[in-house]
Amino acid sequence: MSKQRLSVAASKAKASRDLRAANSPDREAKRAENQRMRRAAKKAGKDISGKDYDHKDRKFKNTGDNRGNDGKGTKIEG
Repeated sequence: MSKQRLSVAASKAKASRDLRAANSPDREAKRAENQRMRRAAKKAGKDISGKDYDHKDRKFKNTGDNRGNDGKGTKIEG
C-alpha cells in the first residue's frame, strides 16, 4: 500500500486524529491486554513470532489474518 500524499496541513490534522485515536481508552485497554497476553505466552514458551493477539477471538493469529478481518476486509468489521 502506498503512502498517502497529503498537504502539510492535512498531514498535521491526520497525525492529531491518529494520536487521539491511539490514546483513546479503548485502544489503551487493548494495547495493555496485548502486552499482558504476549508476556504470558512468551513466559509459557509459546512461539508467537509473526502473530498478533486477536481481541475478538481471544487468541494469537497470523498478522495478515488478524489485521484483515480473516480475509473479509475491515470495512464490514465492527
